[in-house]
Amino acid sequence: MFIAMNRFQVKIGSEAAFENVWRTRESYLSNMAGFVEFHLLKGPVAEDHTLYSSHTVWVDKAAFEAWTKSEEFRRAHARADNQTGESLYLGHPKFEGFEVILSERKSSAAA
Repeated sequence: MFIAMNRFQVKIGSEAAFENVWRTRESYLSNMAGFVEFHLLKGPVAEDHTLYSSHTVWVDKAAFEAWTKSEEFRRAHARADNQTGESLYLGHPKFEGFEVILSERKSSAAA
């Protein structure tokens, strides 16, 4: 498996707008071979931003790379800047990709 994450430092006061962009987007992820799941994570609040992370799980790195080169990826990211035209972020999102080495799951875990 491969986990792809982007960290976003969202300006204080812009959290609702940021979350709305994600809630109303067309992701096209479910159309992609090798896509497993997506999560939008909200993290700690700092003085000037709230930390968020988008987290996708793929069957392997090749499936993720195919996504990044696809027409679906281009369409999904066409709204990367919000509808008002102003940036919701401090700086650019930070990408982190991880190949899964070890996994453990409780067999009766709830989603």
